[in-house]
Amino acid sequence: MTFLIVTGMSGAGKSTVIKILEDLGFFCVDNMPPELIPKFAEICFNSTSEFNKVALGVDIRGGKEQFNQLFELLESIKEHEYDYKVLFLDASDETLVKRFKETRRKHPLSKGEPILETITSERNYLSEAKKRANFIIDTSKILPRQLKEEIGAIFLEGKQFESLMVSITSFGFKYGIPSDSDLVFDVRFIPNPFYLPELKEQTGNNPAVREYVMQWDESKEFLQKLDDMVDFLIPFYIKEGKNQLVISIGCTGGKHRSVTLANALYERLKDSDYRVFLSHRDIENDSRRK
Repeated sequence: MTFLIVTGMSGAGKSTVIKILEDLGFFCVDNMPPELIPKFAEICFNSTSEFNKVALGVDIRGGKEQFNQLFELLESIKEHEYDYKVLFLDASDETLVKRFKETRRKHPLSKGEPILETITSERNYLSEAKKRANFIIDTSKILPRQLKEEIGAIFLEGKQFESLMVSITSFGFKYGIPSDSDLVFDVRFIPNPFYLPELKEQTGNNPAVREYVMQWDESKEFLQKLDDMVDFLIPFYIKEGKNQLVISIGCTGGKHRSVTLANALYERLKDSDYRVFLSHRDIENDSRRK
């Protein structure tokens, strides 16, 4: 039986994940008071129970005092040999601030102070819960469709889970470097398809642009060296407890060269044991300005 506790930062996507788990056949209960968990677990693990996949949403909404009881109560159910897993949903401070502003929802711990201060306080408070989690998913860079695929891969297909999520992002330097970048690479040394009339309006997703960019020896050598370096670094990031690695690849406008190289790196990493996601931040910027 799968008995899953879904917790994490407010605004990180717990309600969305609960809905996804329901679609995957889980019996889900959101915002359950922690003191009810032992009795509920007893019912679920009973030999006559029809439950085989259960997910409980437990977070700070019930207050700090209630949340304080969570892991003490979870330890008590282990004494009855009821096994459980913890999924922790996280997101960057910048992402959480943006989500609260967009939804105009009040943070459950807010007492009138600036939202970033409240988020920082919650992050510090939940640090122990994050350390105890079996699965950590950072939703900062994940689209709803990608999040559904990720949850399905872990809890439906049973694929091996690595705690590090690798996000590969292309961008244009003229629009600024992505603020959450861990590694930034400048590919403006590669000849630019922008100056070819037949390629100017295309993007790095177009085969003709890709062929042009990757025909150069420097492009091929750069991709190989980048692949080698990422392969070298990832185990050390995992060892240090890092849960997200953002690799940003930039060219002038974020439309041709950076998109091509980001796609190429993604193709090399997507079948690894790590969770890899791809995005192109500025690929449509020029067209929006017309």
